[in-house]
Amino acid sequence: MSDTVTNEPEIVTFGCRLNTYESEVMRTHARNAGLGDVVIVNTCAVTSEAERQARQTIRKLRRERPNARIVVTGCAAQIDPQRYGAMPEVDQVLGNQEKLQPESWGLAPAEKVLVNDIMSVKETAGHLIGGFEDRARAFVQVQQGCDHRCTFCIIPYGRGPSRSVPIGAVVEQVQALVKAGYNEVVLSGVDITSFGPDLPGTPTLGQMVRRLLALVPELPRLRLSSLDCIEIDDDLWRLIETEPRLMPHLHLSLQAGDDMILKRMKRRHSRADAIAFCERVRSLRPDMVFGADFIAGFPTETDAMFENTLRLVEECGLTWLHVFPYSPRPGTPAARMPQVDGGVRKERAARLRARGAEAEARTLATLVGREVSVLVEKDDLGRTQHFAEIRLGTPRPPGSVLRAMVTGVAGGALTGTPL
Repeated sequence: MSDTVTNEPEIVTFGCRLNTYESEVMRTHARNAGLGDVVIVNTCAVTSEAERQARQTIRKLRRERPNARIVVTGCAAQIDPQRYGAMPEVDQVLGNQEKLQPESWGLAPAEKVLVNDIMSVKETAGHLIGGFEDRARAFVQVQQGCDHRCTFCIIPYGRGPSRSVPIGAVVEQVQALVKAGYNEVVLSGVDITSFGPDLPGTPTLGQMVRRLLALVPELPRLRLSSLDCIEIDDDLWRLIETEPRLMPHLHLSLQAGDDMILKRMKRRHSRADAIAFCERVRSLRPDMVFGADFIAGFPTETDAMFENTLRLVEECGLTWLHVFPYSPRPGTPAARMPQVDGGVRKERAARLRARGAEAEARTLATLVGREVSVLVEKDDLGRTQHFAEIRLGTPRPPGSVLRAMVTGVAGGALTGTPL
């Protein structure tokens, strides 16, 4: 393929919603610095497979863009900068702190690898985003880093200690995004339920969300990214019950449904905690749907332990599953535990995904014949308030919110007619 010169920075993003947000920060910085023919690869380190895909993409990009400047950043680059710096395809490696600083993008690199010790970072900068590429929903970072040490996770070493964005900065950012035309905002972070203890007055996540919705009344739809079910504060419980602008869709970081595996993962909740959380939420808001993250084939997981996780899908009433086969990360305690056979891991992940697909089909069926609120993402495709995909039959402007009647289910998505 010929080398294509572009006047716009190109960004390839792996991983979480926080990375999606940070990619837009970098796009703005690179554009302001006048960088055109540059490709930024924002990596993820949540699994070894994510890192493998990133390296494969970097090599492919170099073949396609032999004259472009390739900058690698993100969690994988933060954790193992020398590995990416040694790749001949890479021009520069930036750490997770450096990538968000405008000055990192202005000058030709004096050093190929620019990565500081992320564990020393104490502040989260309030980066104001003027716009996102798809114009549908915007992601706002409210928290960075993690103070917990789950035995499978390398992310705290890529993101550093937990630190929160001041509420005033969050409000200003959401106000600017709403003014720019965004009708849905997703609050994101590495561990957003740990928001607040490092800020003056030690506000909670629920207090922040309550103030945000009060101060930005024109925001129609708000979502929260992955929650820890054991860390929900009283204000957030009240909002779940009473606030219609908080969408009836919560994504939970569950990881497993067996108490021994949860203990070996060093998670802070039990199986009973997860079930009790979902029951309490549904008692407050009966139409709530849940997504959840799971790891299949964690070290020492027996068939009986895995069956407990499978059963949790029904017992919690989960709908949208995000399933990873366990991937050992060098440097984590779980990598030193007795490993489950790789084939068994994949087979369990497939069974868990299949169970999730059944749950999703049941949820979609319950929505047929109902009136829903739809955020249009592209052409005639959108998402309901429950995060179900829906095709409207006629293209509508991206980012617009409309009412629709659900007429059926086709190809794993709802079909509907705008009202």
